[in-house]
Amino acid sequence: MTALTKYQRLECTGLWRLTAASQLREVVVNLRDTTLVLADPRTEMALSHWSLPSVERVNPGEMPALYTPGRLDDGTPSETVEVDDPDMIAALETVRTTLIRRRPRPGRVRGATVVLAVALAGVFGFLWLPEAMIRHTASVLPTATRIQIGKLALQDAARLTGSPCVGVLGQRGAAALAQKLSGQGVGEIDVVRDGVADAIALPGGIVLVSGKLLENLQDPEPVAGYILAAILRGQVSDPVLPILRHAGLTATVRLLTTGHLPDGSVDGYAEGLLAAKPQALDDERLLEKFKQVGLSSTAYAHAVDPSGETTLGLIEADPFKGTSPSAILPDNDWISLQSICAG
Repeated sequence: MTALTKYQRLECTGLWRLTAASQLREVVVNLRDTTLVLADPRTEMALSHWSLPSVERVNPGEMPALYTPGRLDDGTPSETVEVDDPDMIAALETVRTTLIRRRPRPGRVRGATVVLAVALAGVFGFLWLPEAMIRHTASVLPTATRIQIGKLALQDAARLTGSPCVGVLGQRGAAALAQKLSGQGVGEIDVVRDGVADAIALPGGIVLVSGKLLENLQDPEPVAGYILAAILRGQVSDPVLPILRHAGLTATVRLLTTGHLPDGSVDGYAEGLLAAKPQALDDERLLEKFKQVGLSSTAYAHAVDPSGETTLGLIEADPFKGTSPSAILPDNDWISLQSICAG
């Protein structure tokens, strides 16, 4: 995306902080074509993925350089990484400058298109239903914006679920499981203590998982199944849509024209999200996901219904007949993940 070939696969060490209250942690910072990947230097396990268009320098002109993938509602950075490697700083600054230059400006084609769209919406406001505008906006959102909206929904949900658990070893296990399921659209797994029955997908590949679910299950296979089911629900019914309906037409138009939802537009959304009854899924589509991941569906089926009566289709058509070809998560990562909320 950046067309800066001389910076492809550049890497250095840095100091990462997941939240303002977290301790600094040494990571390997990898610059990819479209993302900045922060990885554990010992295990090479990816801990966080940042979309390059969203990366912002917090302290211009100061050293070490401090970067963040986004900011919270109060303006403070969400997570940060400190970098003092001159080549990496130069690369990130070059990438940021290139992306800024590529942003549409008033009078250019994209700007004219947006203005025209808004004008038409005003003229035909009584004929063009808000739902049509919401669906159109959702259909054109880039991945980075979906992640931003998912983070806003996560922040609102924290009022009811508590903040995501931050046990360091548990986070490594969550990152390992997210990496294993990344091909299905999982970008980040956040474990919470309350309010979530099993797993819920938010925009941008963010998945909320119940800490109680982890404690009550004996192995990670059914947990992965719940996450796959949540992701499939998000693919069947776009999780951005209910957020935009909650935010309203004015906020949706602001999102379409500026790339950001107005402050406070997501407030209160989580009540409906957490109270909603999970959508029923087609067995065939869910089984296809289990097959693609290399995961038996039987353990998940029995976790959902110990009798197996309501999940018989997942048991009888299990692509691996009750035994996964390989472990979905190493034992040490699974044990750590189970205790992520213990601290």
